[in-house]
Amino acid sequence: MIQNPGTQAPRRTTTATVLCLILTVVTVAVTACTPRPDVADDLVGDFLAAVASRDVDTAGGLTDDAGTASAALEESWASLQAESLDTELRDVRTEDNVATADYTMTWALPGDRTFSYDATLTATRTEGDWTVRWRSSVLHPDLGSDQHLELRRVEPRVADIVGSDGAVLATPGTRWRVLLDTAEARRNGGVQGTVNSIARVLDAAHAQDEAVPTIDPARVSAAALETQGTYSVTMVPGEFGDRVQADLEDIDGVSMNEEPAMVRPDPGFAPDIMSRVTQLVEPELAGDAGWEVVAVNQNASVVRTMERTPATPAPAVRVSLSRQVQEAAQKAVDTRPDDQAMMVVMRPSTGEVLAVAQTEEADKQGDVALSGQYPPGSTFKVITAAAGLEKENLSADSTVACPATQDIGGRVVTNYNSFSLGQTSMRNAFAQSCNTTFARISTDMAPGELRDEARKFGLGRDYDIPGLTTVTGQVPEGEVMLDRTEAGYGQGNDLASPFGMALVAATAANGKTPVPTLIDTGDVHTLDGDGKKAVEGEPLDPRVLGNLRDMMRAVVTSGSGTAISGAGEVYGKTGEAEINEGSHAWFMGYRGDLAFATMIVLGGGSEHSVAVTQQFFSHLDGE
Repeated sequence: MIQNPGTQAPRRTTTATVLCLILTVVTVAVTACTPRPDVADDLVGDFLAAVASRDVDTAGGLTDDAGTASAALEESWASLQAESLDTELRDVRTEDNVATADYTMTWALPGDRTFSYDATLTATRTEGDWTVRWRSSVLHPDLGSDQHLELRRVEPRVADIVGSDGAVLATPGTRWRVLLDTAEARRNGGVQGTVNSIARVLDAAHAQDEAVPTIDPARVSAAALETQGTYSVTMVPGEFGDRVQADLEDIDGVSMNEEPAMVRPDPGFAPDIMSRVTQLVEPELAGDAGWEVVAVNQNASVVRTMERTPATPAPAVRVSLSRQVQEAAQKAVDTRPDDQAMMVVMRPSTGEVLAVAQTEEADKQGDVALSGQYPPGSTFKVITAAAGLEKENLSADSTVACPATQDIGGRVVTNYNSFSLGQTSMRNAFAQSCNTTFARISTDMAPGELRDEARKFGLGRDYDIPGLTTVTGQVPEGEVMLDRTEAGYGQGNDLASPFGMALVAATAANGKTPVPTLIDTGDVHTLDGDGKKAVEGEPLDPRVLGNLRDMMRAVVTSGSGTAISGAGEVYGKTGEAEINEGSHAWFMGYRGDLAFATMIVLGGGSEHSVAVTQQFFSHLDGE
């Protein structure tokens, strides 16, 4: 080598030293200078330790492809959402300049999940330095080139809501939310005009299928005008989403968003109750999610599944409503479309509410079948009769007076159409519904006795039933004699809901008041008025119960309810409750393990409620 005068001869350096000095300046690639252990066992141990501590740069530097290895290791750490990694080196086999290592990798994943497997890598020695030969299979034996590990959630199937007869009342599906961008609507013709356009589309779809909702343009516009940003207009059932969306897409500011939802196969099936039930039990429907570790390629597509724990679906949530009973009750009350007609049906043996049916006219007043308060008329004589059987030692065969009218303490009590039976059996007086007979029985009671008897039948008791808002009714203390007189035949200050009278009928059928229920999830309970878990009533006196049932059967076989005698072995009591505007028509009773109460507001004579109940049994029996 020719050197310039006055210059110092350069030091001799190895090629590796020069390379390392250069890479030290270029800090981006500093890990390429990671010293190579002289023994394959040490190399593999160091590599696995670096991977386990998520020191991916050091681990990558121990391979023959540092950048690719580091990126792949970090991507799997992140995609697995790993909390830690344990590595166990089991064996290293060396032959000349090639070593094969066997090891176990155990990942700790979120939610106390563990993912463990065996893997193998190959190391090679060049000029005395050992290097890990990088392949994706170093991380997992089933990983291909440019693939990484990823943890994914396995969604459970949302459970159904089923009725007591096994019919599916709600199932997982989708609904479409109609959204209005109020700012854009203001810029393009105004909110009112946009809402009117939405209403026309929905009206047209509703005309083809009533399951598509309609909107009140004035109400929606007023609400939207008070909203800054996006306003939710309505929800459209999933099966109609595409059709409605196609008709809405040309309206500026309107869009639709598909969302998971519980879908009711029959939207008209007890809609108010089912809406409350769905909200109440939704957390119970989700089930427990599973998980899986998958191999994912550069396009985020799953190539294969490495490990999978399936989701655990929740069991179907059972509600007491029966599709068959509800539909029969709804068809029955709908025979009186112009009236506020309603019907409640219960299962006496369990307290399950099987049906709550109302006409559209009744719907306008709210859930009146469950909590409306009306004088019960002669249906209350079930309570009065039970009190007379118990307190006055009467029986169905006892002789009682049934004059056409009777002055009791200044209150003139009159039978319907002023009929008279003279001296007759208590059975016949009950079957023909003698007001005078039962007014005398109740008047002779001590204050509070009739009210207490009513509570034995569930009337006047408070229940907090998840999914239902109910009021059974009330019976006066009766400190004033007139109150006791009028209460005996369901007038005066006596009040009851159809739900309350259905509970009375259920008590007569069951022998004690059952706990009314709607939802059965194991941890949802009906509470009493004190906020404690409700319990069944005390068993009725067998003698009282036997005589009462005898009289209720006579109503159907020979009394005021004979019109329903062809519907099987029905036990019942008719009632006509007089108010200033007219009369409410009542009929309550039971057949087998079905207890019912039917009422028509201002429906006139009890024969009309008997006719509705007859229709109920006809539909139920498939006639």
